[in-house]
Amino acid sequence: MAQMNLLQAINNALITAMEEDERVMVFGEDVGHFGGVFRATSNLQQKFGKGRCFNTPLTEQGIIGFANGLASQGSVPVAEIQFGDYIFPAFDQIVNETAKWRYRSGGQFSCGTLTIRTPYGGGIAGGHYHSQSPEAFFAHIPGMKVVIPRNPYQAKGLLLAAVRDDNPVLFMEPKRLYRAAVGEVPENDYTLPLGKADKVKDGSDITLLAWGAQVEIVEKAAAMAEEDGISCEIIDLQSILPWDAESVCESVYKTGRLLINHEAPLTGGFASEIAATIQQECFLYLEAPIARVCGLDTPYPLAHEKEYMPDHLKTYEAIKRTMDY
Repeated sequence: MAQMNLLQAINNALITAMEEDERVMVFGEDVGHFGGVFRATSNLQQKFGKGRCFNTPLTEQGIIGFANGLASQGSVPVAEIQFGDYIFPAFDQIVNETAKWRYRSGGQFSCGTLTIRTPYGGGIAGGHYHSQSPEAFFAHIPGMKVVIPRNPYQAKGLLLAAVRDDNPVLFMEPKRLYRAAVGEVPENDYTLPLGKADKVKDGSDITLLAWGAQVEIVEKAAAMAEEDGISCEIIDLQSILPWDAESVCESVYKTGRLLINHEAPLTGGFASEIAATIQQECFLYLEAPIARVCGLDTPYPLAHEKEYMPDHLKTYEAIKRTMDY
């Protein structure tokens, strides 16, 4: 075991994958000698050469188009989009090529070996072009997976699983945790299952559901609620496509209440899909309406970032309202 932050765990996972499989290659804007804007790919070019870790032109559509071609011809590309906000120029390639290539070719070709890494989310005073949380856009696309880690241990295990999965995976990294999240990470090779939620804490009164950096937020809110005698069960979804509805239902059967927290805006956020499914499957078990604590329906506001964020205080107040319903 070694102490690593989230960035170091991602870097370690990439080294592990590249050592294990010579088909793995890493590319994106400034990922080579510079190591990327956050240094997640530091030393990869020095270790594996310019043929397996290299810079691309500043064109996200080109990066993913190139990655689709590599994946369909047997390579294992790990493409980096420098910020989640800039993934939208590549939206057409991801939606209409990456996710559909296996289906449209009748299984003759596949982009299943492609992993797309991108940092997302706010909390770093990045403003409205470097702080968005676009995961719900991609949860609407059959044919790929969307994975979000919350700590270094998860980051390495989930990223290695993503690289080796037989489906294209969008791996979204909460950038405000890059250097803030530190923990014990096995130095050996290991994977964690994709599409499976992680129960962070047992509880009996209310289920709190989050992913990425927001798991820490609901943990803080749960600690406040515990002082009021409220027992909170905390679940980290980890993957939002596919998402582990079975584990969430099992928890709600027990607690009778559900609160979903995500940083993306409320309207059309992935909490809506979860709430609809749980209402359908657990209606007779619910003791209160499903609560959503989310970002505001506004472009990400630099001057009002603290007001925008669905923080632990907003979450605590929503826990109290749900319990008092």
